[in-house]
Amino acid sequence: MAHAELATVVLDCPDPRALAGFYAEVLGGSVEGEGDWVDLKVRGGRTLAFQAAPGYVPPRWPAPDASQQFHLDLVVDDLDTAEKAVLALGATVLDAADRERSFRVYADPAGHPFCLCAS
Repeated sequence: MAHAELATVVLDCPDPRALAGFYAEVLGGSVEGEGDWVDLKVRGGRTLAFQAAPGYVPPRWPAPDASQQFHLDLVVDDLDTAEKAVLALGATVLDAADRERSFRVYADPAGHPFCLCAS
């Protein structure tokens, strides 16, 4: 079998356009589409997609009985600066108590966990 190529990561959410806008502010790129499916075209030709999910319930972190299913690791030059930026955009802190480690955990406005990681 030939190897597959990853084309798109898709996040379920209640409002695809709004969540695509959040990640466009965090990652850069252009938001394309309306309605139940919206794409964010980011550097390097990758696409992060957002799909409307009726009855969406966000994952809980950490919760062994309610798995986060996946999360995004976003590499940044300065954790403190990036943290201020994502919080201003509507992210919430899930775990940033250990300020000395190389990553901090947040939730996007729809509740998906993501990490800011030091480069």
